[in-house]
Amino acid sequence: MTDTAAVAEGELVVVSGMTGAGRSTVAKELEDLGFYVVDNLPPELVPEVVRLVDERHGRQRPVAVVVDVRSGVFFDRLEEILATNATGRPTSLVFVEADDDVLVRRQEAARRPHPLQGNGRLLDGLVRERAVLARLRGDADLLIDTTDLNVHQLTDRVAAAFGTEETTALKVTVISFGFKYGIPVDADLVADMRFIPNPHWVPELRPQTGRDAPVSAYVLARPEAQRFLEQYVPVVGTLAEGYLREGKRFMTIAIGCTGGKHRSVAMTEEVARRLGETGLDVRATHRDLGRE
Repeated sequence: MTDTAAVAEGELVVVSGMTGAGRSTVAKELEDLGFYVVDNLPPELVPEVVRLVDERHGRQRPVAVVVDVRSGVFFDRLEEILATNATGRPTSLVFVEADDDVLVRRQEAARRPHPLQGNGRLLDGLVRERAVLARLRGDADLLIDTTDLNVHQLTDRVAAAFGTEETTALKVTVISFGFKYGIPVDADLVADMRFIPNPHWVPELRPQTGRDAPVSAYVLARPEAQRFLEQYVPVVGTLAEGYLREGKRFMTIAIGCTGGKHRSVAMTEEVARRLGETGLDVRATHRDLGRE
């Protein structure tokens, strides 16, 4: 693995390790970083998956595959793939582990048996798993001991190793909507613009939308709209810092009015513009525009 934190074009990351050590967390973080992720993949299929990604998404799309002890004897094939660079991509092996007592607590909390414990104890399964994975662990490019790591610390480690400035930045979506059609279910924050006078009742503005200059000017000229913007945008900035600190890289802000045509649209555009000026990666979208 290279020393740089920037992910190489076409990189392949193989994730393995102990059951309960955090493989799924690593996979989810890699997916958030833009990797095409396949979980629980038999090692002999790794070259085929890479080939399909090359054909459909191009070699620039990074790929991550998660292989675990359920692959059994096929680990020999994985070692061969890694040793011969069978995929033709720069390849890194990430191995996650933790102390047995921690793994036992995690598995018991999840109420799931260990895949290798058979009729024995959970600890018996862990002992067998360590034996099966011993050689693979020795080949790891990045070994992460999650014994004392929480989820956020683990994702930070993965982001530091494989993220780029672009993929680790917070991505903010500001979406306008009409309350008459329901609040967006994926909203992290919801703001109600029905405290602003409605352009719908101005005959010359009614057929226009919040993206048209006359409607936008009408809405933004209101003192209460300006006070809202001056107070709300800094709050979002504070939240954005906390989101990144806690490992969240996506924020959805929903801004609503009655029908999602005038006030919410104008304010969504302005909130997105002001947030963009602070350096955030922001896009504005309008869910209900055109529905009435």
